Amino acid sequence: MDDKKIHIVGAGMTPFGKMPGRSVKDLTKEAVRKAIEDSAGSLEIIEAAWFANPRQPMLEGQNTVRGQIALTPLGFSGIPIVNIENACASGSSGLLQLVAYLKAGLADVGLVVGAEKMFFPDKQDAMLAAFLGGTDIHEISRTKKTVRELAADMIPDEAKDQNTIGRSFFMDVYAAFARLHMQIYGTTERQLAAVAAKNHWHSTMNPLSQYQKDMNIEEVLNDKPICWPFTRSMCAPISDGAAALVVCSDTALSDFDRTRAIEIRGMSLASGMQREFSDYKNHVGRRAAMQAYSQAGITATDIDVVELHDATAFAEIQQIENLGLCESGQGGPFTESGATRIGGQVPVNPSGGLVSKGHPVGATGVAQVVELVQQLRHEAGERQVKGASIAVAENGGGFYAVEEAATMVTVLAN
Repeated sequence: MDDKKIHIVGAGMTPFGKMPGRSVKDLTKEAVRKAIEDSAGSLEIIEAAWFANPRQPMLEGQNTVRGQIALTPLGFSGIPIVNIENACASGSSGLLQLVAYLKAGLADVGLVVGAEKMFFPDKQDAMLAAFLGGTDIHEISRTKKTVRELAADMIPDEAKDQNTIGRSFFMDVYAAFARLHMQIYGTTERQLAAVAAKNHWHSTMNPLSQYQKDMNIEEVLNDKPICWPFTRSMCAPISDGAAALVVCSDTALSDFDRTRAIEIRGMSLASGMQREFSDYKNHVGRRAAMQAYSQAGITATDIDVVELHDATAFAEIQQIENLGLCESGQGGPFTESGATRIGGQVPVNPSGGLVSKGHPVGATGVAQVVELVQQLRHEAGERQVKGASIAVAENGGGFYAVEEAATMVTVLAN
């Protein structure tokens, strides 16, 4: 990034959960109101806005101008509003575009919103079908075959005929990744359960989390089987929710409380590519992380707190390795040691993560940053990471060939 500094000066989000009575508009209104109030500013200060939402076209039929529909009635009349879709990385991708817009000098203050309605009790088939759009629909049969066969000999006989009805296709993708990691490095089911148990504990300290029930490792292991080696509590749930950020350039920083402003130090968006499944050094998450660290002038050892994309418990193990928090293959033991718990070496997902806080896909990337803003301001209450000054968010989306189709890594500092 160039020398112009960009700051987050307002952050807000709704509770996450299954909320059949709420709309995208309603969720957006709450998140935006909270972000504006947190900035101590007003609607009039916003000069441009980015709106992230992948699901509304399929589930509600609002297939275009979603941001204009949600934001204009709130008072953002006439300003540039940009709609963005980049699967589960939509929110963080919107933040990247807003940052670029501010750095270009096209505005001094902007807004990014991620909002999602995923739970429709009367549209169960459509809810699950929406996940298939996160990969190449022209290659879906081949993709399913590849996923089914990857390290399939790791699956115990009693788990080989698990019912596939009622779950996201991405649980099968992550299960295949987990099996390969287990085959190569010896990662265990218990280590996966340690990730989920840690995040469910973290979520008991987050009043906005979808789940707020503590679970120990045995309870996670004994939960309902989903797709071996995962149980239900190792997998992100269907969620509704919204999150928003007010962002400004140096030029406008004097209009806000500088003591609560959080600097965006580095951002890198990378796309998935063809490679060997086991070529972890070229994983999209690792490539994005190294680029973001270089921009920010940090190394992994400088990081105090992380929010990452644990769509399943295994995803957290993979991403802490990609982020350089531990060596490749050591994500399981590193987690099991307690290093990623609040109070540990580098707390990961103090919010509860996707598996417990929830995963309304368009809102997820923005919500990660909301949590880290609170951590860096030292306003996170019971779940505060002591002395946090450097934070990293990793937000992935979709599936291409052998990995996430898009991954964003963001570095923040107080």
